[in-house]
Amino acid sequence: MAKHGKKYVEAAKLFDSEATYEPAEAVGFVKKTATAKFDETVEAAVRLGVDPRKQDQAVRGVVVLPHGTGKTQRVLVFAKGDKAKEAEAAGADFVGDQDMINKIQQGWFEFDVCVATPDMMSEVGKLGRLLGGKGLMPNPKAGTVTFDVTKAVQEIKAGKIEYRLDKAGQIHAPIGKASFSEDQLNENLKALMDALNRAKPAAAKGVYLKGVAVSATMGPSIRVNTTSYR
Repeated sequence: MAKHGKKYVEAAKLFDSEATYEPAEAVGFVKKTATAKFDETVEAAVRLGVDPRKQDQAVRGVVVLPHGTGKTQRVLVFAKGDKAKEAEAAGADFVGDQDMINKIQQGWFEFDVCVATPDMMSEVGKLGRLLGGKGLMPNPKAGTVTFDVTKAVQEIKAGKIEYRLDKAGQIHAPIGKASFSEDQLNENLKALMDALNRAKPAAAKGVYLKGVAVSATMGPSIRVNTTSYR
């Protein structure tokens, strides 16, 4: 059994770990239990009633959180010519083609998200093992393989996140920072839940939203009543 520190134990006394709370109340407890000296990330964990082993029940997509994640994303865009200029104008942190590919092959990873124009993917694909292992490979489903680089960069900078079902049938996604107001965190959580409902596979049977919990980086998990999201 995991052994928790004194702050965690004290934080866990603030609520009933066996109870479920309305979203706004749960978010309030998260803020109260975030006692670390740094601005903790608030994460939502969602258990879905799907079989992650079946391709027709895969859940993956993106959502722009209305209040962002609280983290400034460093965006790398693989593009040439006018599209490279467009990416720079949109606010991309790094833009290039073969020069950036060479840097990554040499061990450079000072970025958080990759965007690529479709014509660059034959070259970017050669970085599959390097980028894929870190979850950085551009993907059309995530909107990161596109000729509309302006939209892609601006959405990422505005707070777009990608969610993906794991092997345990769960989605883990950041919904902001502990310094956010309760309203901001609640609205970000609702945006994520709305996106997951829209992404419900046609093959999914029975209860889709089985459980939701929110927690800060160093804090305990608080269960959320899913009724309002169904």
